[in-house]
Amino acid sequence: MASLFTKIIKGEIPCYKVAENADFLAFFDINPNAKGHTLVIPKKEVNKLFELDEPTYLGLMAFARKVAIALEKVIPCERIGVSVIGLEVPHVHVHLIPLHTMNDIDFKHKVCLAPEEFRDLAKKVSAVFKA
Repeated sequence: MASLFTKIIKGEIPCYKVAENADFLAFFDINPNAKGHTLVIPKKEVNKLFELDEPTYLGLMAFARKVAIALEKVIPCERIGVSVIGLEVPHVHVHLIPLHTMNDIDFKHKVCLAPEEFRDLAKKVSAVFKA
């Protein structure tokens, strides 16, 4: 059965897309820890990070790096935190979280954004990513 993220890749479920290429997709987490919290996924459905073949793993990290650089140019923050937990959805995903404090990476603390905030921010980050 296709994961939630595979359904997003196929366009069956909408997302606030930040960046995409043939192999990877980055989109905003709809239940974010901080403004700009982004999920980066391979389009290939694999459950665990270390089950990825090496080229896909390295490609995912390179793509996530480029997305993080774009996020940091748009979102005022101290740095972009990275987390890979993978228990919520059985599809590899890297969390990129703009950090102001250590609490921003704690998955107990959430922020709320309106749909227009997600859309506007996604456009800004996407424009920087493509630049």
